[in-house]
Amino acid sequence: MNLTNYYWYFQSAIPSRICDDIVRYGKQLQDNLATTGGYGDVKKLNQSQIKDLKKKRDSNIVWMSDRWIYREIQPYVHQANASAGWNFQWDFSESCQFTKYNKGQYYDWHCDSWDKPYIREQGDPVNGKIRKLSVTVTLSDPKEYKGGELEFDFRNLDPDKKPNIKKCKEILPKGSLVVFPGFVWHRVCPVKSGSRHSLVIWNLGWPFK
Repeated sequence: MNLTNYYWYFQSAIPSRICDDIVRYGKQLQDNLATTGGYGDVKKLNQSQIKDLKKKRDSNIVWMSDRWIYREIQPYVHQANASAGWNFQWDFSESCQFTKYNKGQYYDWHCDSWDKPYIREQGDPVNGKIRKLSVTVTLSDPKEYKGGELEFDFRNLDPDKKPNIKKCKEILPKGSLVVFPGFVWHRVCPVKSGSRHSLVIWNLGWPFK
């Protein structure tokens, strides 16, 4: 799929007080080590598996499904989908992932969508669908941490193409957010000091034809 725009951003769109409310709420809930595809339930992993996981992803997460959070963020997903010219059809959002990156933590190169759609029981709203649009919201003030930059690789790690890496500096201000297709490769660089808080939502629809 050829794209004119690989991502669409909104600077300081979410009010600071809302960002603070989300962070405060996230800190009240029990967090868990984040996992990634192929590892399953992190609580069932042994020490060797956890060590291997942390070579790819090292962060702590909390899941949220509160309507007030969606109401603040999802209008921007619709706006970006139209403004960027993607016009992807989607009709469901997964739970929000509140993520904490402390010093040394990161998430290596990955994409959010898979080749095959979700397989769930009939009637499950995600059954047969794929992640089409991702959104990442910056909840921390950039003065609170160093490092932790979000980067895109527009060649999608194709070894036959020259690296085309872009730091998404546009979302450094607190309350900024970026929307991008789920198949675009990206990473969160290691945090050098402080803590970086973010919120991620994946928006699903039927597979592309």
